[in-house]
Amino acid sequence: MENYNGDEQARVKTERKKGKSLLLTGLVSGTVASIVTSSVFVFGGDFIDQGKGSVNESTQKAGVEQTENVEKDRSVTAEKLSTSTDSNDRAKMVESASKSIVGVVNLQEMQNQDPFQQQSTKSETVASGTGSGVIFKKANGKAYIITNNHVIEGAKKVEISLYDGQKATAVVVGADALTDLAVLTIDASKAPDGIKFGNSDSMRPGEEVLAIGNPLGLDFSRSVTQGIVSATGRSISVDTSDGEWELDVLQTDAAINPGNSGGALINTAGEVIGINSLKISENGVEGLGFAIPSNDVIPIVTELIENGKITRPYLGVSLASIEELPQYYLQNVPEAAKSGVMVTSIDPGSAAANGGLKQQDIIAEIDGTKINTAAELRKVLYTDKKIGDKVKVKVYRGAEKKTLTITLQKS
Repeated sequence: MENYNGDEQARVKTERKKGKSLLLTGLVSGTVASIVTSSVFVFGGDFIDQGKGSVNESTQKAGVEQTENVEKDRSVTAEKLSTSTDSNDRAKMVESASKSIVGVVNLQEMQNQDPFQQQSTKSETVASGTGSGVIFKKANGKAYIITNNHVIEGAKKVEISLYDGQKATAVVVGADALTDLAVLTIDASKAPDGIKFGNSDSMRPGEEVLAIGNPLGLDFSRSVTQGIVSATGRSISVDTSDGEWELDVLQTDAAINPGNSGGALINTAGEVIGINSLKISENGVEGLGFAIPSNDVIPIVTELIENGKITRPYLGVSLASIEELPQYYLQNVPEAAKSGVMVTSIDPGSAAANGGLKQQDIIAEIDGTKINTAAELRKVLYTDKKIGDKVKVKVYRGAEKKTLTITLQKS
C-alpha cells in the first residue's frame, strides 16, 4: 500500500525616475542654484508665479517623497534579509531532522528453482520493498524506529539504512495492521538521536509542512518536499490484513511517493506531526497525501514498545456488510436492519457466543451508536470501549429485534 517543494528568493529592483525640466528661453540669467530650485518646484507641479513660501513647500514635499523612498528601500532590504534568514534557518532545521530519518528495507525469503530439475534447490533473502522510518528515541542501548506496518509486513529480515551510509539489521518490536504502525530497534551506538514529536492537534489547514523520506527507494533517500496541511480530521477507509479500518489522518499536498511510507511529516519547528502513510494515486489526481497524526501515533507506539502488540476488546465474530450479501438472505429482514452488518460466524467461547449472538444476526447498534459497516463496529469497540466493558448490542434476528448485553473480552 504505497498509498502516497525550495525557497525562491525574490529579486526587488528599485527604479528611480528623474524629472527633467525644460527651462524657458527667457530664464538664461539664473544661477546654477536657481536652476536646481526651479527643477524641484517644476517637479512639484506649478511653474507660474511661485513665491518663496511655495518653493519651500515644494522642497519639503520633495524631501518627504525622498524620505519615503529611503524607507521603502530599507523595508525591501529588511525583507530580503528576513527571507534569507528564514531560508537558512529552515535548511538547518531540515539538515538536523533528516539525520533521524532512515531507510527501511523489507527482505523476504525466495526459493530458487533448478531449471532442469523443476524444483526448489535453495532459498535466498532478497529485497521486496523499501520504505522510510523515523528514529523515535534511544533507551537502554537501543534506538527505537517508527515506520508503517505495511512497510515491514511479511519480512523475513528488516534492514535499516542510516544517514551516514551505515546499515544495521533491525528487530521488530511490534506491529499493528489496523493503525499501520510498527516499531523496530537497532543498536543505539549506530544511530543519531531521535527527533522530537509535536502536537498534531494544533495543526491548522494552511500551515506549512515538510515531508522527509525515501521516495522510490534509497537512491533518493531523505528527499524533502514542501506543502501545507490541506485538511485535518480526515478519515480514510483502508483494507488491512486485520480487516477494514477507518484510519484518522492529516491531509497534505506535500509530495508523497512510494517509499515515503513511514517517513516524517514535520512542522516549521522541525517536529514530527505525522507519519506519512498513504496517498490517492489515480490519473488526474495530485497532492492528496495522508499522514497518521502524531497524537495518534504516540499511544500506539508506546503500547507496542511496552507489550509488543496492541490489545483490544474482542467480540469474536466475522462480519459482512449488507450490500455484500445475496438477496435471499435479506428476504425476511426489516428495512430498518438493512444498514447494519451481518454476523457470518462466531468464535466458540468468545464474548459474542457467551452473550447470545447468533449466526445471521444483523448488528444495528452498539450502545446507541448505529453500525453501518464492519469498520464502524471496530472503531466503536477499539476506540470507545475497554476489555471488561458491558455493551448493549441491538440486533435483528430475522424480523425480530433484540437487545443483548455482551461483556467484551481480551483479543
